[in-house]
Amino acid sequence: MITRLCVNLIKKSSHRGVIGIETAIIMIATVIVAAALLFVVFNSGFSTVQKTKSFITAGVIESRSSLAVSGAIIGVSSVSENKLNVTAIPLKLGMAGGEPINLDTNNAAVKYFDQNIEYEDIYTHYITQGTFSNLEDALQQAVADGILSSNPINQTAAAEDTQSFLFFTINRNNNFLIDSGEHAFMVIVFKDSERPSSSDSINTEIILSSGTPLTVERTVPNLTSKIVDFS
Repeated sequence: MITRLCVNLIKKSSHRGVIGIETAIIMIATVIVAAALLFVVFNSGFSTVQKTKSFITAGVIESRSSLAVSGAIIGVSSVSENKLNVTAIPLKLGMAGGEPINLDTNNAAVKYFDQNIEYEDIYTHYITQGTFSNLEDALQQAVADGILSSNPINQTAAAEDTQSFLFFTINRNNNFLIDSGEHAFMVIVFKDSERPSSSDSINTEIILSSGTPLTVERTVPNLTSKIVDFS
């Protein structure tokens, strides 16, 4: 009787020992899984924070490397023909104190399209020496530099192809960078057969090697005077 009791006690004690070991194993496995999940959550959160930080930093850099229209867009028309010969878009840095914008023809492009034509890049020249107080003088300098065959203020067939060039109204460094405080015009001179008319929609996009492109959309107003104001 006593022997049987001892055997039963030993069996019960062994059974409890096995249960204790199994419980410990389960607890250890639970801790390991929880730790792994915590690591995944922490790592995912850290990655999200890093991505958000990188996105914000890239946005700030891009906003500091952008152009803005600095005033009224102007143009030159042939009133008798109801045709637009030239448009000129005034430019400055998009943010005061922003990064200089490289407008070398190898680092920027000017896309132009309307209902009749579309060009991926018409940007061909820039005038970096000196400044010009008005569009007519800049166009005359473009003729002197061989950019245009004639001044489109006086004649319509000024360019063999629709093209654009840059000139400065405020120029501190005599280079093709627009720095803080500098102002320039991007001029588009139209080929005779590609000149827009009143009510035509004209679209220009100045594309930079880095930074946000500048898109300008305008409708040609009634052409009642030689100098056209698009504002």
